[in-house]
Amino acid sequence: MRPSMLGGYRALDLTDERGFLCGKILAELGVDVIKVEKPGGDPARKIGPFWHDQADPEKSLYWFAYNSSKRGITLDLESVEGKSLFRGLVQTSDFVVESFDPGVLGKLGFGYRELRRIKKDIILTSITPFGQSGPYSRYKAADLTLMGMAGELFMTGDSDKPPVNISMPQACMHAGADAAVGSMLAHHHRRMTGEGQHVDVAMQHSAAWFLAQTIPHWEMENLILGRVGTFRTSSRGTLQRQVWPCRDGYIFFFMIGGQQGAKTGYQLVQWMEEEGMADEFLKGYKWEEFDMATATQELIDKISRPIAEFFLTRTKKEALDAAMSRNISICPLMGNRDLLEDPNLAARGFWKPIAHPHLRTTIPYPRQFARSSENDTETRFRAPRIGEHNTEVYRELGLSADRVEELKKQGVI
Repeated sequence: MRPSMLGGYRALDLTDERGFLCGKILAELGVDVIKVEKPGGDPARKIGPFWHDQADPEKSLYWFAYNSSKRGITLDLESVEGKSLFRGLVQTSDFVVESFDPGVLGKLGFGYRELRRIKKDIILTSITPFGQSGPYSRYKAADLTLMGMAGELFMTGDSDKPPVNISMPQACMHAGADAAVGSMLAHHHRRMTGEGQHVDVAMQHSAAWFLAQTIPHWEMENLILGRVGTFRTSSRGTLQRQVWPCRDGYIFFFMIGGQQGAKTGYQLVQWMEEEGMADEFLKGYKWEEFDMATATQELIDKISRPIAEFFLTRTKKEALDAAMSRNISICPLMGNRDLLEDPNLAARGFWKPIAHPHLRTTIPYPRQFARSSENDTETRFRAPRIGEHNTEVYRELGLSADRVEELKKQGVI
C-alpha cells in the first residue's frame, strides 16, 4: 500500500455544508479528519437526495458525498465537559476547520488566540460567506446570494432572459477547495517556521475569483461578458445556437469561421451528406467566409436549420465518435448515467465501490481528485454514521468505555 501524503496529521472538522469539501480533500490527502457533530447529528444530514428517497439522517447522499474518508464523533461544544474534551482534541490535532459565523467560535471559547494557547502551532481555517472582517462580514447568505454577489449569476442563463441559478450549490465548493489549499499553504509555512496561522476564506471571494477570465476581455476588448446559455449573442445582437438537442440528450457545437472552423464545417456537411441530410445550400457553402461578427440572423438560421434536424437523428455517442474520427469540433453534454458508463473513466478506475453495511450495498464514489505516482490520494471509506467513532476517538484521549457511555447519557456526546 502506498503511503498517504499527509498521514500522521489530524484535523477537527467543525464545518457545516459551507466547508465539508475542505475536510474531504484533507482526508483524501491522508489527514485523520474527525467530523465533529452536535449530539443527535449534524443538521446537514437532512439535506437530500436520500438513498431510495427515504428521508433519514443516516441516508443522505449529500452527507455521504462530502463526508467520506472522515471519522465522526458527537460533542456538545457549549457544555463545560464538552469544552474540556474539545481542548483535549485540539492538543492532539494540527488543523481546525470551521464555518461558524464570524465571532461564534470565539464566543464558545475557541477563537484563534485561545486555540494557540492550547496548541501553539495550530492552523485554524475559517469559511464564512463574506470573511471575518469587512462591511458584509455579519451578513447571512445562501448559495444563491453568494453566487449573485460574486458576479457568477450575471454569466448564467440565456442572453435574452434573466439570470438563472446553478442547479447544485457552487459557492461552498469553490470555498471548500480554496480552504484546503489555504490550509496546505499554512501547513507548508508551519513546517518552515514552526508557526501556525488563521486562514480566512470568504465564499464571495472564492466564487468571484472563479470569474478571473472576464477581466482580460474587459481590459483588452472593453467587453463585459454576459450570459450565453443555449444561444451565443454577437455584438450585433444575432443569436447562434451552441447547445443542440440530439436523440438522447444534448451536444455542443459552435460555428466559427477561419481555417479551424472551416475544417469542422466541411467535415460536418460531408457527414450529413453521407446520411442524405445536407441541403444544396450547405453543400456549396464556403465555411471559411463565416464570421459571427458580420453574419446576419437570416444566414445563421439558414445554416442552423438542417444541422439541427440532423443532430436530432444522432445520439451523443455517435456525435463523439464522429468528432474523433472526422476531426469535428463537437462534444456530448454528459449526464450522471453517462459518467457511470464512460469507458475512459472506467479504464482509469475513476469509480470506487464503497461498502455501506447498514444499507446492505455498495455505492460508487469518485476515487480521487488527483493522481500521485508516490502517494495514495483516494476516497478511503464511507461517511460516518452519527457518533460512529465516539468510543474509538475518546478512548484515544484516555477515556474509559464506561466514561464514554456516561458522557453519552449526559448528552455531552
